[in-house]
Amino acid sequence: MFIKASTDNIDIAPQWQRADLDEVKKLAQYPVALIGDVQARMGIMASPIRPVTPNPRLAGTILPVHAREGDNLAIHRALDDARPGDVLVVNANAETNRAVFGDLLGEICRAKGVTGVVIDGAVRDVDELAGQGLAVYARGISPAGPWKNGPGRIGHPVACGNIVCNPGDAIIGDNDGIIVIPQHALAATLERTQAQEQTEQKMRNAIHATA
Repeated sequence: MFIKASTDNIDIAPQWQRADLDEVKKLAQYPVALIGDVQARMGIMASPIRPVTPNPRLAGTILPVHAREGDNLAIHRALDDARPGDVLVVNANAETNRAVFGDLLGEICRAKGVTGVVIDGAVRDVDELAGQGLAVYARGISPAGPWKNGPGRIGHPVACGNIVCNPGDAIIGDNDGIIVIPQHALAATLERTQAQEQTEQKMRNAIHATA
């Protein structure tokens, strides 16, 4: 870890299978709203989870963390196991008065190849994060920094933005918000999204033809 602290009170799950990144990237070519439509409007995070950086597009697989409110020890430990293509998804208990993520953790994410960050809680250092080019979503922003005492859980399912996020599931974000796609449904969701896009394009063409 970047910091020196005991992680004895952090519960770390065994390694998990991640969704196929090539399929995730193909699906991420489409808007979150369209993917949500073919997913019966399920899996979309609550609207208070909003982008706090100017380049909000993200796509990858979920690295889930459950952190105690106002404490980011579990996040630091989770990034030790991060793989390129992971998206850090943190249940910080919706606490918005004390940030659990900032620019130093952003630098670690970039070094690890983490493609985005979603925090059900608060972040800080938003100007610095914007300069890093990292896509960051959060429930709030606060300059107040975190403690690093734990406890926490890594690699177990977490709730984030009212959605259950399982390790390795696909996650995609744009300016509209965030959607989670279960691993087992990824291929079928991609196929249905492609078909729906073709259907809507025919509708657009018909609209223009009658204009």
